[in-house]
Amino acid sequence: MEAIVSWVSEHKLTSIGALWASGIGASLAYNSRARSPLNPSLRLIHARMHAQALTLVVLSSAAVYHFYEKRGTEQEESNASPK
Repeated sequence: MEAIVSWVSEHKLTSIGALWASGIGASLAYNSRARSPLNPSLRLIHARMHAQALTLVVLSSAAVYHFYEKRGTEQEESNASPK
């Protein structure tokens, strides 16, 4: 698990792009199996919207993680420095 976290922290944009592409693929696969009455163009639009929502969730989570990670290292540095 630590190796995955390390790779994701080094390749942030790649991991977000891969998640976006997998979100589109999953949404298209789900909508094509449901035999919905939507046209293929509308299925693609919905898939893109689902992937964008997923990307916003991931970006927000990454921002929160970065904030708490940075805050933790600042507290460690302030505790380690002599007064």
